[in-house]
Amino acid sequence: MRVLFVCLGNICRSPTAEGVFRYKLREAGLESLVTVDSAGTGDWHVGKAPDARTRVAALRRGYDLSALRARQVCKADFGEFDLILAMDLANLAELKRLGQGAGAAELDLFLRRYAGELDEVPDPYYGGEAGFEQVLDLIERACDALLLEVKGRL
Repeated sequence: MRVLFVCLGNICRSPTAEGVFRYKLREAGLESLVTVDSAGTGDWHVGKAPDARTRVAALRRGYDLSALRARQVCKADFGEFDLILAMDLANLAELKRLGQGAGAAELDLFLRRYAGELDEVPDPYYGGEAGFEQVLDLIERACDALLLEVKGRL
């Protein structure tokens, strides 16, 4: 199975989801069976590491995001991934536009599908430290549910 997480710049929410999900897959012994990546719909941060506040918040919980680098989503992703999960409605709309006729990937909102309490992972970029912690709380819960689905598909 192949899963791609997508946000706007690929420096806060989607790399957090990638790092958390990789960790949970490793803990479950499934890391070799699932491809995980993240990307942004925008190109402003291509090649850059996740935001420092994102890395610090994640590391406090045991998730090392230091090796991740931002990239922009591309047409090929729609054929290479089975599931593309957007962090918010605007990015989901952009993915639908970009992916028209480009592949069979299933597109959905990450939280709506796996946490059910909110549709969108809020963007912590312009806020304080609490926003990054909230993002981690939401992503951890959704990744637990995603892991159950992956186990069922494998």
